[in-house]
Amino acid sequence: MSTPRIPDQLNLTAREHADRIGWIDNGHPHRFADTEALTACLAGGLQALGLRRGDRIGVIAPNRMAWLWLFFASARLGVAVVGLSVRYRDAELRHMVNDSAMKAVFTVAAHDNFDFLAMFDRLAPETPTLEQVVDLDGERFQQLLRAEPVPVAPELNADDLAMVIYTSGTTGRPKGTALTHASMLASAAAQAAHTRMIPEDHTQLALPFNHVGGITCGILTSLMGGATCELVADFKADRVLAMMAEHPPTLLQGVPTMLTLLLMDPALEHADLSRVRMVITGGSNVDDTLLTRLQQTVPAATLMNLYGLSESSGAIVMTPWECDDDSLKRCIGQPLADAGLRVVDEAGTDLPAGEVGELLFRGVGVVPGYIGAAEESDTFDDDGWLHTGDLGERDSNGMITLRGRKKDMFIQGGFNVYPAEVENHIARLDQVMMVAGIGVPDAVLGEVGCYYVVPRPGSDLDEAAVLEHCRQALADYKVPRRLVFRDSLPLTPAGKIQKALLREAVPGERHG
Repeated sequence: MSTPRIPDQLNLTAREHADRIGWIDNGHPHRFADTEALTACLAGGLQALGLRRGDRIGVIAPNRMAWLWLFFASARLGVAVVGLSVRYRDAELRHMVNDSAMKAVFTVAAHDNFDFLAMFDRLAPETPTLEQVVDLDGERFQQLLRAEPVPVAPELNADDLAMVIYTSGTTGRPKGTALTHASMLASAAAQAAHTRMIPEDHTQLALPFNHVGGITCGILTSLMGGATCELVADFKADRVLAMMAEHPPTLLQGVPTMLTLLLMDPALEHADLSRVRMVITGGSNVDDTLLTRLQQTVPAATLMNLYGLSESSGAIVMTPWECDDDSLKRCIGQPLADAGLRVVDEAGTDLPAGEVGELLFRGVGVVPGYIGAAEESDTFDDDGWLHTGDLGERDSNGMITLRGRKKDMFIQGGFNVYPAEVENHIARLDQVMMVAGIGVPDAVLGEVGCYYVVPRPGSDLDEAAVLEHCRQALADYKVPRRLVFRDSLPLTPAGKIQKALLREAVPGERHG
């Protein structure tokens, strides 16, 4: 078979590394071989529920083994898992259940004092396709785990749907991204090869499984190399650092917010980072201040930026191994092997190096499209190019600098302003923990930049210091016209800043 399927990869890793620990969940180790055998039984249980190839089920839970058991068991049958966040509520879940025509949902009974079982009872009249709601901690699920094992569905195809991931909703209503067995494994294989994943690697994985950062960049990439993932249910810096002290990692990975919180926590001094060979940060713009701090904390480690989307099944751009310090802190990297890249203008014309345009990708893990209401989206063109909506430019060496979302760019007094550039500059201030910029209407200039800043705890940062910092290095039309200081910013379940919510807010009084 030329193109593998997800259960084939689990079987291969289980045979090659039968006695190795694939996952650690709440201190309990799980071998690859045991997981392969258990998921064959769970697949039999799902089949007994009436689930067949082409059906879709939802999973709502923090990172835990039951999530992975369902993922691998479903993949065995050709059933697609719809990844759902424990942070989703009635309106979001109603849309996703109906849009995906979900037949069953497997959920924790409650999380953070929210009762999911009661919610699905409320939604039952409005979700007609949903036939089963199974409590992951109930006896019924335990019975499914004890079913007779079944083989991989013989008709299962590598192009079958393996997972549906709803876009993070930073710009509007989430769309169901159709990830296939082939697309997920292609992305994971490219990342595993690029990062030189080996069985001795160990990582604490807090990126949620209902997003590509967790399931592809974390789980499947580690599976490719026979490495160990220690599952982090809910990210808390002190808890993750305690896990590192007990099981020293070789890989650190997370969105910038996670890594920043780890570096700020006093418990960092007790964590054993001596084995760390690589730190991977992704999910937003390059944060050169964070990268500098990481270099100081783990000087022997290789630092890499990672860029990926749900629509690329995972990573599609990473920092090359031989990378100078300036490029590391300025660029997201280069396309992974066999990934195609174009930078185009509004008319779709290819742009030369040094000019800003929309980033288009093809190959590796790029998915065939969306499901449900978004199926006819123009995100994917007839030639298979993914139109990311992200603006960027590449230099003569093929290194890509991200300039932010296409819709984030605003025109102030006739000049194009890319908030990502200003955000990156403001983030260089030691007192800044988080920053996000948007364009807001202005009677004179059309639009002006409004930047939301989260200072570090105990900081005395004020507006004057931020503006002076910007004036020293940026053109005058890029200097923020409005600053709003906040204790926090709205985040998606994947840890990205929700600019859509910032656009809905009316800027409050400025901090002076």
